[in-house]
Amino acid sequence: MTDWRTIFHEQARWCETMGAPFMALLCDALPGALTGDADFSRRIREWPGDEAHATKDALVMRVTGALNAVRRAGRLPQLDALYPPAAMPGRDQLAAALKAAIASVDADLLPWLGSAPQTNEVGRSGALMPGLMTIAAETGLTIRLFEVGASAGLNLRLDDYAYDFGGLKMGNRSSAVRIRPIWRGMQPPAAEVRITERRGVDLNPLDVTDEATRAALMAYVWPDQQERVTRLEAALARAAADPPPIDRGDAAAWTERHLHPAPGTVTVLMHSVALQYFPADSQRRIHDHMTRIGNTAPADAPLAWLSYEMAEVGKPMHVDLTLWPAGEKRLLGLTHPHGTEIEWRHAASPKN
Repeated sequence: MTDWRTIFHEQARWCETMGAPFMALLCDALPGALTGDADFSRRIREWPGDEAHATKDALVMRVTGALNAVRRAGRLPQLDALYPPAAMPGRDQLAAALKAAIASVDADLLPWLGSAPQTNEVGRSGALMPGLMTIAAETGLTIRLFEVGASAGLNLRLDDYAYDFGGLKMGNRSSAVRIRPIWRGMQPPAAEVRITERRGVDLNPLDVTDEATRAALMAYVWPDQQERVTRLEAALARAAADPPPIDRGDAAAWTERHLHPAPGTVTVLMHSVALQYFPADSQRRIHDHMTRIGNTAPADAPLAWLSYEMAEVGKPMHVDLTLWPAGEKRLLGLTHPHGTEIEWRHAASPKN
């Protein structure tokens, strides 16, 4: 039987390190709130498997997302006085309010336990865009952009956002989606990113034109990080008016089908906090395909692989770039999982 209390307390510690004090308090308070007779609470207490299984299932995010979704829909007004921007409540006060809230909307909360959360963190574009700027500076070419694990495809539209990289302003400066990470280290090259083709794939692509889908994405954003809330609202509004093409399918098979060099442009495979969730065989197939076609890519049709993934648990995420025909993998930068802080370590090589 899962020691469900432990995973909530562990998530609380993680939220503290991520600069989300209310979420840390919420996770610490939930074990005291999930002791009632509501079916929602019983399901959590009886979650199958061990702690590792519950963590992989993102059980805590299912719970916090459910509560936030129902609250945002106006069905838990009693929590509005305790959630941000209200003053931080005491843990016991919050636990008691949560327990009563769960009992009052049990049926509304239950469906949220049935599927794993899907998110689409727009802040990660703050580290992906400098990667594309590096590719553009080094090749001088337009970009064909392909993303695996694309979710709703919000990061596929990264050239539509406004950026400030330590004073270097790039992107669409009139955009309502404004990304300004804490920037350290070198500045990326001030190269224009021109995307001529974009497409993504996901096992369960999210339709941004659907109101319920947009509400679900908003529910998983931590309510004490208002900048992320505002940014996602703006990104969803823009994407709903011009949704990016996202295929439903297996990432490896899709990569093998779509990722091939094209003359006069650079073809880019991109992903962020996705590869770790792919089966080992899919990861191998993607690596083998990119290496095989990259090693034969001509100079006028280069291939690039831009990734934003975890290199080591508890350490900053790596932004890595491999650009063929040279084929050397380079660490471009280190970044926070949400893209809020970036240490850029690479100066672009000049185009030959």
